[in-house]
Parts: sequence; C-alpha cells; structure tokens
Amino acid sequence: MTVAAWLRAQSRHAGPWLGLAIAAAGVGGLLVIPQAWLLSGIADGAIFQGAGVAGLAGPLSLLLGVFAARALLTWLAERSAIRAAAGVRVAVRSRLFRHIQGLGPAWVAGERSGALVEGLTKGVEDLTAYYARFLPAQALAALIPLGVLLTVAALDWPSALVMLVTAPLIPGFMILIGQGAERLHRAQWRELARMGGHFLDSIQGLATLKLFNASRREAQAIGRVADDYRRSTMKVLRVAFLSSAVLELFSTLGIALVAVLIGFRLYSLDLPIPGWAALPEIGFREGFFILLLAPELYQPLRNLGTHYHGKLEAAAAAERLLAVLGTALPQPAATGLSLPERSPLHLRLEGVRLSYGPGRVALDGLDLELRPGERVALVGPSGSGKSTLVRLLLGFLRQDQGRVLVDGQELKDLDPADWRRHLAWVPQSPRLFQGTLLDNVRLGSPGAPLEAVREAAREAQALGFVEALPLGWETPIGERGAGLSGGQIQRIALARAFLRDARLVILDEPTASLDPEGEAAVQEAIDRLARSRNLLVVAHRLGTVERADRILVLDRGRVVESGRHRDLLAAGGPYSRLVAAYGGGA
Repeated sequence: MTVAAWLRAQSRHAGPWLGLAIAAAGVGGLLVIPQAWLLSGIADGAIFQGAGVAGLAGPLSLLLGVFAARALLTWLAERSAIRAAAGVRVAVRSRLFRHIQGLGPAWVAGERSGALVEGLTKGVEDLTAYYARFLPAQALAALIPLGVLLTVAALDWPSALVMLVTAPLIPGFMILIGQGAERLHRAQWRELARMGGHFLDSIQGLATLKLFNASRREAQAIGRVADDYRRSTMKVLRVAFLSSAVLELFSTLGIALVAVLIGFRLYSLDLPIPGWAALPEIGFREGFFILLLAPELYQPLRNLGTHYHGKLEAAAAAERLLAVLGTALPQPAATGLSLPERSPLHLRLEGVRLSYGPGRVALDGLDLELRPGERVALVGPSGSGKSTLVRLLLGFLRQDQGRVLVDGQELKDLDPADWRRHLAWVPQSPRLFQGTLLDNVRLGSPGAPLEAVREAAREAQALGFVEALPLGWETPIGERGAGLSGGQIQRIALARAFLRDARLVILDEPTASLDPEGEAAVQEAIDRLARSRNLLVVAHRLGTVERADRILVLDRGRVVESGRHRDLLAAGGPYSRLVAAYGGGA
C-alpha cells in the first residue's frame, strides 16, 4: 500500500467528525456569497440611493445574522476537525502498539529505541495536520471556488472568465513546488529520527559514557546531529515561505485583474482593445459584489497551499509508520495444540540452530534437557547464547533448525497463548508500571483475589514490607518501580510468578545488583518457587548456581559442560575457569 493510500484509509477512524467538519466549513464558506450581496446592497443604498439607517435596518440585521452563522459554523468545523484527527491518532497509535507487541521483544531489541519513540509520539502527532487541516482544505478548495465562480458567471461572464484563467495557477504551482518539498520533508523526518534515536541512546548510556570519560565527545556528536536537523528544517522553511509568497502573488494578480476590468467598465471607458465594446455594462452593486467575492475565490486555494505542507509532514511520518506496520508478524502454529494441565513438564531441545543473520550464529546445534521438577542453572560467557535460549523458550524467536519439544510436542505446534500460560519469566531488571502494588502483582494473573495475592507475596518474601506501608496494597508506585528498592522490586516480580503458578519459571539473574540482605530474601523466595516446578535460571552468582540440580555451561551456542557445582569445579573445565574469572562467582 502506498503512503497516500494508507493516509486516506485511516480516514475511517475519524468517524462522522471529518464529514461534519467539511460540511460545516463548506456551508460557512458559501455563506460568504449572501454576505457579499448584503454588503454590496448596503453600500449601494447608503452611497447612491441615499438610504438612512432605518431604511437599511433589514439588510443590516440579516448581515449580522450571517456573521453569527459563519462564526458558529467556523467554531463547529474547528472542533470537529480536531476530534476527527484525535480519533485517527488514537487508532493509529493503538494499532502500532499492538503490532510492536506482536513483533515481540526480539524485534524491538534490534531497533533503535529513539526512532521507535519518535514514530509513536511525533510521528503519530504529525498526522494531525493532514486530517484536521489538509483534508477539509482540499474539500473546500473544490466546493467554495465552484460556488463563487458559478455565482459570478451568472452576473458577469468577463469577470468569471478572468477568475477561471487565473485560479488554476495556484494549485498548479503548488503541485510543482510540492514535488521538491516532499523530498525535503522526508529528509527532515529522517534527520529527526536519527537525532531522537541518538539522543535517547546517549541518555540511556550516560552512566557508561561518564565511566569512560566520553560524555564530552558524545555531547559534540549530539551537537553535530542537531545541527544537521537544523539545516534540514531551514531548507523546508525556505520552501514553505517561498511557496506562500508565490501563492499570495498569484491571488493578488487575479484580484487586481478583476478589479481593473470592473473599474474601467464602471467608468464606461472605451479602451482600444479588440472586443472591448462588446463587453456588457455593469452597475456599482454588481461590481462591488464581484470584488468582494474575488478574494473568497482564491482564499481556499491559498489555504490548500498552506496546509499542503501538513500533508507532506504526514506523508513523511507515515512512511516510517508503514515500515513498522509492514513488518510481518510471527505466524502462530496452524495446529494450535494445547498442553495438558499437569505439573511439572518435560522440556527437550534437539540440534537447535538459530542465527540473527549471516555470520551471527547464536545457537549452534544446541542439545538440552530439562526434566520434570528439575532446577537447572545456565551459565556461560557473554554471547554464549543464554539470552537467545530464553527468548526462544518464551516464544519471541523461532529456531532455524532442530526441535524444541514440550511434553513430547513441538513448541512450534503449540498455541503461543496457551504455551505462555504455562510460563513465568522474571528478568534481570523487572519492569513495574505506574499504579498500585496490587495492580503490579496482579499483572501475573489479572482478577486474582486479594487473598491469593497476599499468599503469593508471602511466598516471595514481599508481604512484610508491603503491609508495613501506610497504604498497604494500595500504595502507588511510579514508572519502573520508583519508590521501591531493587530487592523489593525483585520480590514483587517473584510474587507475580508465584501468583501465576506456572509450570516453567525462567529467571534471568534474579539476584543481580542486590545487597546481601536483599539477595538472601530473594534467594529464599526462589527456593520456595522451585518446589514442584521446572526452574531455569540464567545465573552468574555462586549462591544461585550452587542450589541447582544441574548446571549447564554454554559456549558459542552449545552445551560444553553439564553437572553439579562440585563435580564441575573438580573437573577443571570451562566452568571452573568461569568461577575463577568471576572471582569466586560463577
């Protein structure tokens, strides 16, 4: 689908508001015809007919009524246009969120977060001008000039002929200059996405930049990116100002030609122009009426030219949004099998190979077994494939070769929603959301009764600190768990896992960045969680590894060593070297 077709298709999300905005603006615009006729009649009566205020009371009252009606319709059109654009923004943003959610964390990790944020915020906001301004202006540019032209043609065909010849110059020039402007708008949007992505990445890595004394160099890089964006913005503004000036020039010339034509005929001047004598005579009221209407003929065309840049901004933003929406979603299994309700489960990987592209092999013929009720620790150097394995089991990635068997059924044949119902995942940095503590724990099982939530918190060693708070479970917390310590956040995340009562629990270094007291509390909660469940722990610390039934050592996407802690240390292989490298922690 082209960008223009996609933008038009989103008009359905505007509901009745877009049509109401166009209708109100169109009626208000056409009211300029009776307004001009009343004004010309009042002027003719006051100047040439000698009518006083009493004699003009009727036309003056009607004129005030027309003014009031136009003001009301203008207000209604503006409100409706804003509502229409808001409806489109909400629908597009919702669709983008759902699509990105469907693509999964693996896809998001490969994108620049700043560019995604720009698309979801400014990219969607840039659609406003297209639906609230450009589309109504486009409809009015066809409706109002036609009404004015037909009215003028009924009174004075020479003036209508001048208007008919000069009016198309405005949209014609707009199309010519728009071709270059569209290219500049797209370049500007790319620069903005680059600047936003670079700036957000720099902010997120500020601690690392400070650590390596690279913050000043990065600030200079951001300055260069910002200067590139400034230059592209100025190019767009130059084109916008130039086009506005030329549109004003053409409309002024058209109005001037109509005024000269009427003025000479009012004075009954005989000009040495072929066919001049054949032109019909014209009276003051008709001439003044046409002069009042002439600017109204060109005004919608000028407005269209002004709002055409809003269309170009929307097209540039839509190009990026379409790139996201055009990314194919992972296809669910055609069979859609479900797992039987029994605990625990048996997981086996056979010859699993997965790569992120040429030369980027993450899992290379991986063989792995997780027996019912077993607690397995996964260790290995960075880049060994631990995170990829976790993403594969969570259903965010699919292997290129090999099989992943769950209770004898292939994972790719299982219904993703049903499979995730049997899973609980506690990442290294759990994400808490703005809301109450109760809302955050219930994320693992929406609608769970309070008693079940309290029991899960008790198992996770979180009940004590939660109920010690003044508001208890109704305590509000900020985004990312603002207001809680690292250990408290980790225990809330474990409470989610307890409440979910999943058959397979995946923990990604659950005790990282915790003080000894917090680590002890979390470790005790993990021991409780491991009862009668399969537990897969991605670990670096000895405390987590020593308690495992089995330790698997990964290197370059393969299991290179397997066994218990003491046996692997005694073997003097890769595991013992990892322990030594981490200074006593695996």
